[in-house]
Amino acid sequence: MKTEIISTEAGDARITWHPAKRARLVLAVSHGAGGGIEARDLQALARVLPGLGVSVALVEQPWRVAGKKLAPAPKTLDAGWRGLWPALVRPGLPVVSGGRSAGARVACRTAVELGAAAVLALSFPLHPPGRPERSRADELLGSGVPTLVVQGGNDPFGKPQEFPDGPFELVEVPCGDHGFAVPKRAPITQEEAVTVITDAVAKWVGSLG
Repeated sequence: MKTEIISTEAGDARITWHPAKRARLVLAVSHGAGGGIEARDLQALARVLPGLGVSVALVEQPWRVAGKKLAPAPKTLDAGWRGLWPALVRPGLPVVSGGRSAGARVACRTAVELGAAAVLALSFPLHPPGRPERSRADELLGSGVPTLVVQGGNDPFGKPQEFPDGPFELVEVPCGDHGFAVPKRAPITQEEAVTVITDAVAKWVGSLG
């Protein structure tokens, strides 16, 4: 594991690398607006994928590195992502652009511009809770590259059945909320829920050219 600070026009970002011994691609994933790279799904991917030939770069946006509690506007998040992209492509491998929640939106918005090989959208916030009329589906549908959405079955920001048809794959984490937490009485344990995520992403990245 290696950490590096990258200067961007939005401030200093931080990348924590979990390298594969014989990497064939890089998966770069950032956090959401309410948390950091300690999120259970991001940590699980960093633990599992390097053994499968995928180097994982956990990205902390400048506002998190600076210790702020509120995420800035989308254009500032995009600027931070653009600024650290050269460090992600430096190994000379295809880069899958990803993130959870707000980070997934950033990945979708910038994928074509940055030349991402694909997009991984974890807990894509299809709409604000209780406001389905404020859909962000256009960002997802406009990613322009192969896209995988991993969504909790009880995510208040958009349940799997609310998603439109489109050029993306969608995997449901049964009973999962926006953070993929499952109730104690759910027919699936928390560990099993996390395995659904890692298995789905491993299978998907294995299918990428």
